[in-house]
Amino acid sequence: MTGQPSAPTAPRPAIRLPAPAPGWAEPADVVVVGSGVAGLTAALRCAAAGLRTVVVTKARLDDGSTRWAQGGIAAALGEGDTPEQHLDDTLVAGAGLCDADAVRLLVTEGPDAVRRLIDTGAVFDKADAAGTIALTREGGHHRRRIAHAGGDATGAEISRALVEAVRARAIRTVENALVLDLLTDAEGRTAGVTLHVMGEGRHDGVGAIHAPAVVLATGGMGQVFSATTNPAVSTGDGVALALRAGAEVSDLEFVQFHPTVLFLGADAEGQQPLVSEAVRGEGAYLVDAGGTRFMVGRHELAELAPRDIVAKGITGRMLEQDAEHMYLDGRHFGAEMWAERFPTILAACRAHGIDPVTEPIPVAPAAHYASGGIRTDRSGRTTLPGLYACGETACTGVHGANRLASNSLLEGLVYAERIAEAIVAAHPAGAPAPVPAEPARTETIPLLAPEQRFAIQRAMTRGAGVLRSEASLAEAAEVLSALRAQAGDATAGGAPAEAKPAEPGVESWEATNLLCVARVLVDSARRRTETRGCHWREDHPDRDDTHWRRHLVTRLNQDRTLSVHTTDGTGLPATVPAGETP
Repeated sequence: MTGQPSAPTAPRPAIRLPAPAPGWAEPADVVVVGSGVAGLTAALRCAAAGLRTVVVTKARLDDGSTRWAQGGIAAALGEGDTPEQHLDDTLVAGAGLCDADAVRLLVTEGPDAVRRLIDTGAVFDKADAAGTIALTREGGHHRRRIAHAGGDATGAEISRALVEAVRARAIRTVENALVLDLLTDAEGRTAGVTLHVMGEGRHDGVGAIHAPAVVLATGGMGQVFSATTNPAVSTGDGVALALRAGAEVSDLEFVQFHPTVLFLGADAEGQQPLVSEAVRGEGAYLVDAGGTRFMVGRHELAELAPRDIVAKGITGRMLEQDAEHMYLDGRHFGAEMWAERFPTILAACRAHGIDPVTEPIPVAPAAHYASGGIRTDRSGRTTLPGLYACGETACTGVHGANRLASNSLLEGLVYAERIAEAIVAAHPAGAPAPVPAEPARTETIPLLAPEQRFAIQRAMTRGAGVLRSEASLAEAAEVLSALRAQAGDATAGGAPAEAKPAEPGVESWEATNLLCVARVLVDSARRRTETRGCHWREDHPDRDDTHWRRHLVTRLNQDRTLSVHTTDGTGLPATVPAGETP
C-alpha cells in the first residue's frame, strides 16, 4: 500500500448514537464484535495467545452471515492448482481494482489457513476413501478449488466448528447485543465499545467493554436493500460505527448482487433464499422462458463468468423481454444428485413450491455482498489506533470491484489471523484496561424512526440496485436527504406535533445505521461515472481506467457531511496510525 497515514493525530469530538449512559462495564484485552468466520477466528487466536477476549454478537453465537454460505471456501488445495492461478482469477473478477499485494497475501496464506481451520474441527466433504478434499468449481474460477461441506452447507459447518472451539475455550461471549459506538481514551486511542444487550444476556440494557483493541467483524449491510441474501442482522452496524468514530471507508459503491436468488415475487422483501454458484459450477445453466441459454456467447465461461457479468446478463435479458426473472435449469442433475449435493437448496425450493428435479428454478439478482467497507491495511488495522476490521465489514483491497466466488470465507479466515498477530504484538496480555475519556463535546446523530427502514430500502432498491444512473441515484439521494432532515427536525422539536422523535432502541439504531451507510453508498456511486465490476451505470456504460482505476475513500466530518478523496491507483493508502508499528 502507498501513501502516508491519513488518520487524525488528535481526538475529535465524538459523534454517537443517542443512547443511555452505560450501566455496567467490564475489562478485556480485546473485544471482537461479530461471530462469523472472521470474528471467531480472531477471537480464538487472541485467546490462544493469552489475551482476555470478549466476543459480542448481535444474535446467537452461530447466527451470523457465515452459516448462510452455501458454496464453499476457495483455496489452491488441488493437484496442479497454484496460488498464482488463484490470484489471476481474483484479479480478473476484481475488474482492475484489486490491490494485487493484498490478493497475493490471501492466496498464498489461504491453503494453510484452511488446514488450520480443519485442525480446529471443520469437516469438509471428501472425494475418496483416502480423505482427499472434494473440490468444486464456481463462477470466475478456472480450476476446481472450492472446498465444501454437507454439499451446500459449508458455512454452517465452519460456524459449527468455530462456535464449538470458542465454547471449549470458555471465551467470554455476549450474545443478543448490538454494538453502539467506539470509546476512546484521552489521546484518541481505542478504549472499547458501548453495546446494548437485548434482554437475553447476563447484562441487560446499555453497557460497555473497556479494551485497547476492538475488532469489527460485523458482516455486511445487505438490509439496506429490499431483497437480499443477507440475514436480518446485516444492517451495516460496523461501517456506521467506524464512520461516526472518524475512520475511513472505501468502495461502498461496489455491492455484489448475486445472480441466482430464488425469485419469490416482485414485492418480496427481506432475506431471500440463495441458489448457490456451485449449482452452476456443477453444470446447471441459465435460460429464459423460451429455454434459450442467453449467457452463451456473452462470456467465454458462459454461466460460470464472474458474478457481475452473470448478474448483468440476467438483468439485461429481463429488460429485453420485460420479464421479472429468468430460470436456472438443473433438471438433468437427477433426484439423487440434488439430494446429495444440494440438499439445502432443494429443501428451500420445495418449501416455496418449486421442485428443481422436475422444473427450472425462477431466479433474479438480489443484494449479496459488500466488496467495500472499513479501510484497513494487511494486518486489519484501520485509520484509528486500536480499531481493526475484517470480513465483509472491511475493505482490504482483495475484492476490488467485484468479489470472486467463495473468496469471502477465505478472506475472513486469513485476515482474522493477521489481525490476531498484530494485536498480540501491540497489546500485551493483562495490561490495565484503558480508561475511556468523556470527549469535550459529544454530538448525537438524529435517530430515525424504525419504520423509515423500509423507506431506505425501497429508495435504494429503485435507485442504487443492479442498474444505476445519475437520475436514479439522485432520486435515492433526495429520499435519504429528506429522511435525515425529518430525523433532525424531530430531534430539534421542529417537526409537526404528530411526528414524535424516535426513541433510542434497537430498531431505531439499525435504521439510523442503514441511513448512514446508504448515504455513502449513493454518494460514491454518483461520483464513479463509469461501469466497473458490480457497479453498473447505464448512463456511463464503459469502464474508464484513465480516470477511475482508483478507490474512493470517505470520512464522516464533524458536521456529518462527507469528505471524499480518490487514491492515486489501485493500492489503498497506508492506514497505520501514528505511533503504531507496521
